[in-house]
Amino acid sequence: MSIHISAKKGEIAKVVLQPGDPLRAQYIAENYLENAKLVSKTRGIFYYTGLYKGKEITVGASGMGFPSIGIYSFELFTEYEVDTIIRIGTCGAYNTDLQLFDILNIDKAASESTYAKYAWGIEDEILSHQGNIFNTINETAKDLSLNAKAINIHSSDIFYRKDPNTPEIATKYNCPAVEMEAFGLFANAQHLGKNAATILTVTDIIPTHEKISADERETALNPMMELALESAIKSL
Repeated sequence: MSIHISAKKGEIAKVVLQPGDPLRAQYIAENYLENAKLVSKTRGIFYYTGLYKGKEITVGASGMGFPSIGIYSFELFTEYEVDTIIRIGTCGAYNTDLQLFDILNIDKAASESTYAKYAWGIEDEILSHQGNIFNTINETAKDLSLNAKAINIHSSDIFYRKDPNTPEIATKYNCPAVEMEAFGLFANAQHLGKNAATILTVTDIIPTHEKISADERETALNPMMELALESAIKSL
């Protein structure tokens, strides 16, 4: 059995939505899933399985950073035979080309991290989404009249840094925003032959210091959650 997820075999669906925050997973389960059951709470990382429009979906947290999402996504893919993971999270924009509340469907994730290299021998510093779920998200966004921008993202090991300038790798690969998990998820999925996507909502504009308030986050992330759920059931 999994070391970090205590769900029994068969209690995790084939498609998993993976926010970073356990409380966001709980919010999705309570507001969007029918007959949601808490199937794991090891280390306070909640996983729920329930029905969305009659189809079984699991939602559970990844934690923050490559080490954390690396562990959880690997165990989901291998121990629970999950086919698809859709990360849903937030990001900060490096410039004002992006605006608060923008929804991003990540095409590729670039990183200085050694995670992929030392875990799986993957030398590339930019990795693509895996499988067809990226295209499904694009199509679903159109159906929902959402503007989901397909872009590259900088996946960083670092949240706080001395140099305030945009990191070189973000400029090199045309990454207008930054987060901390997509590269690790894509690396695991590439190694294991699984499907993986990342949908993000812009919550910070770094150069202008604009931020979505704590109260706004409660509702601001709902369109992203709904896009992920609708895409998830299409992939089943």
